[in-house]
Amino acid sequence: MAQPNHDPTAGDVLGVYLRSQATAFLRALRLHGESTAGGSDAAESSEAARGLRGAARRIAGSLSTFRVVTESGWADSLRTELVWLSATLADEHAYASRLALLMEALQRLSGSPEVPSPRGGAGSAGALTVGSARAGALLERQLTLARTRAHSATLQALGSSRFHAVADAVAVLASEVPLDPVAARGHVPDVLVPLAAVTQTRLDTAVAALPDPQDSTPYAAHEDAAWHEVRRLLRVHRYAREALGEDVARLAVAGEALDRHRDASEAATASATAARTPRIAPATAYALGILHADQRHAVEAARHTFHHLWHPLAIS
Repeated sequence: MAQPNHDPTAGDVLGVYLRSQATAFLRALRLHGESTAGGSDAAESSEAARGLRGAARRIAGSLSTFRVVTESGWADSLRTELVWLSATLADEHAYASRLALLMEALQRLSGSPEVPSPRGGAGSAGALTVGSARAGALLERQLTLARTRAHSATLQALGSSRFHAVADAVAVLASEVPLDPVAARGHVPDVLVPLAAVTQTRLDTAVAALPDPQDSTPYAAHEDAAWHEVRRLLRVHRYAREALGEDVARLAVAGEALDRHRDASEAATASATAARTPRIAPATAYALGILHADQRHAVEAARHTFHHLWHPLAIS
């Protein structure tokens, strides 16, 4: 006798997603260990760390969004540890990327005919050429030191009992997801879809509070925090839709624009911090000022791109 069709429950759908991400986490962890022990190039190690961060964020985000479907105590504990791990792993990559972005920008600006002349009448190209090398050396010194410290923190974290406990918990998750016995039996439209909708509501509210891209108000650094929060909420929303098996291509593209916004914002901050270094030469300060302005323009461009992607009919 044929068996009736069985619609997957909320626990079924969430369990599949969490197990797949746990498996991805363990695979990336193995690759990271192999790249470290085998002396592989930095690209392989970086890609493995990226895989670890991505899987950790997806698991943590899902445990937050769909908390009621899981054993809440277990979910809260694992989510906290995964957020810690993801943040620790992200620091080294962030400093390396920031330095590469700033060095590329300095090289581009050094040959740009559109750079304004510094006060005092010296030629802009000459002043920037003189100052850019020193500015680059200063940024490299500061960011490399920060990256080295972050690398040490990462190695310490990966060798800690805290990390091994997280890895063990994820290994268990790869085969068994602790679920709430009542909520997990519910239908997906009744349980998971409304929970995912909450993430969209929070995101829409945060986006609506952003400044109008058509406003001529100059760039304000204090606005960056609101944009970073939108980036975080968008990521959580994307992971929720991913868990439901939906197409998240549009969300991913919008997220990339906010990634560029975050990168440019942090690069602008790094150049401003370097410019406050005591007793630097005027040409160095000039180059850092030009670099800071360049990254501010990149921030504004990323904001406009996001609005164009999010509200394509509202922007001409």
